[in-house]
Amino acid sequence: MKQVICLLALLGSTALTPAFAPAAWSQTAGGGVAQEMIWLQIEAQPSMDIARERASAYAAVFPDVSGFATGGWYAIALGPYTDRGAAEARLRQLKDEALVPADSFIAFGRDYRAAFWPEGQTSFAPLDGPPLGATEPGETPIIDSPIAQAPIPAPDGAMDPAADPAPEAPLAAAPEAAQPAFIEETPAEARAAEARLDQPAREMIQTALQWFGHYNARIDGAIGPGTRASMTAWQTANGLEPTGILTTMQRETLIEAYQHEQAAFGLSTITEAEAGIEITLPTAMVEFDHYEPPFVHYRAKNNSGVQVILISQPGDQATLYGLYDVLQTLEVVPVTGERARSERSFTIDGRSANVASHAYAELSKGLIKGYIVAWNPSDDDKMARVLTAMQSSFRSIGDKALDPGLVPLSDDSRSGLLSGLEVRRPALSRSGFYVDGNGTVATVAEAVEGCNRITLDLKTEASVIAADAVTGLALLKPAKPLSPPAVAELLPGSAREGQEIAVSGYSYEDRLPAPAMTFGTLEEGKGLDGETGIARLTLDALAGDAGGPVLDATGAVIGMLLPRSTEGARKLPASVAYALQAAPLAARLTEAGVTPRPSARSGALAPEDLNRLSDGMTVLVSCW
Repeated sequence: MKQVICLLALLGSTALTPAFAPAAWSQTAGGGVAQEMIWLQIEAQPSMDIARERASAYAAVFPDVSGFATGGWYAIALGPYTDRGAAEARLRQLKDEALVPADSFIAFGRDYRAAFWPEGQTSFAPLDGPPLGATEPGETPIIDSPIAQAPIPAPDGAMDPAADPAPEAPLAAAPEAAQPAFIEETPAEARAAEARLDQPAREMIQTALQWFGHYNARIDGAIGPGTRASMTAWQTANGLEPTGILTTMQRETLIEAYQHEQAAFGLSTITEAEAGIEITLPTAMVEFDHYEPPFVHYRAKNNSGVQVILISQPGDQATLYGLYDVLQTLEVVPVTGERARSERSFTIDGRSANVASHAYAELSKGLIKGYIVAWNPSDDDKMARVLTAMQSSFRSIGDKALDPGLVPLSDDSRSGLLSGLEVRRPALSRSGFYVDGNGTVATVAEAVEGCNRITLDLKTEASVIAADAVTGLALLKPAKPLSPPAVAELLPGSAREGQEIAVSGYSYEDRLPAPAMTFGTLEEGKGLDGETGIARLTLDALAGDAGGPVLDATGAVIGMLLPRSTEGARKLPASVAYALQAAPLAARLTEAGVTPRPSARSGALAPEDLNRLSDGMTVLVSCW
């Protein structure tokens, strides 16, 4: 007669001796304990009702969901397995496919107590072998009752092969005072095992706790109050009893989870000798692409969507500040996000719907070193740990920066493409000019309509303090006071018909670094239909010139160039332009609380002096 192999189950508050905890062990055909069950713990909840709801939701996706009480929490697990390698392989697959939380881990039956899901479940067949309780491959285990009977083992734990199986009889319930399911170690035993760890092992625990965001102090291997608090936080996050002392199994689980993520990200220390930088990079996600001084490019690998750029160049504080401004014009650095700049370093965090990025650079001993990392915002959770590794490991080595002559670059590449990086350009740019000593700028209303962001000369943030649809004037206030090289001096009412005028403006918008002068004639002190407050000019101006100051030969501002009208059926010749006269301009400034500067100039300026004056007061106004 074949032997009956049964799996003992723990139900309700009934307690069995630790050797028969059903979630912990399977049995051999001879009745001895063969192998501990292994589980993939994917979630833990403090409430059984919530845990049942979550288990039910997971059961709609996975066929092998179980739930167990575990020291005041309720764990949801997949399995069981008897082969550790098979369990780890499935956990990696599920994490890679984002089907389970990133902090899911290998667990053991020894930590699980009463089963609460599925309801009425009393046995579990390992997924990597025949069903528990089968005497031959393919045979179905026999479960006669919620608590099935088992053959009585010999004193050494093995069945006597000569003995007949004992008659079946109900198993007597264990007394209420019996011990709960098997616990790996008591806190005292765990502390004793911890005390036997060497320095590298203790540092590894702190490193793993730091990786998962629970430890933020120095890695020194000293298990003090801070490390204990971190252990408690990790235990709580993983649904374990928060003792602040990791058992041997918990230490193994923590370190294996850390090592798994290290392998998944391929985190390795990279020494970039040409750039003089040492940093930890996710080599499973990025790979070296090319040099384009002052940058070292690492492109995305395996469709990771991650990009890393190392920065290395000689320079001083002015170079550092210039880099800070330039980086914010790149597509890889979105305009929304926190910025911080000090005398020796800066950080830029950017975020949009499609791109998140972090940039850092520092100045030391005449060298500027730093990095940019960009990723898809949907990967924020895993990239937070990658970014922590990069930040903590980054350092400048040696006394060299990336050689500007390392690779040949065209002038266009250096000046226009920023060494191969895609530069973000404004949606529209127009001209403007300073009207007071604090940097207040007058421009045309069309330059600031519908903008998410407004800049002066591509680097200074500004906001609209007044806008007038009737005159087409807008006034801008810089985010911080400026010291303009020159301020407009208004000359109301003295312009005469036929006089030569000049307009200073960014004719080609943001494509040129300085304004251009365009010369013309003031034809009439009103519009073609008799409109007052404006002057008609003969001027071959471009769209970017709108908002620029109209100057007479002395350098006094007699008006502001208005944009060409595109409305109506009547199309004026290209040489016809209009300007807002100085008198209504001065009135709007006064209404906005800005005191206009009157002109007392006399005598024509030399062309070079007029050009210098107009350059100092003219501003590029950009709408983003």
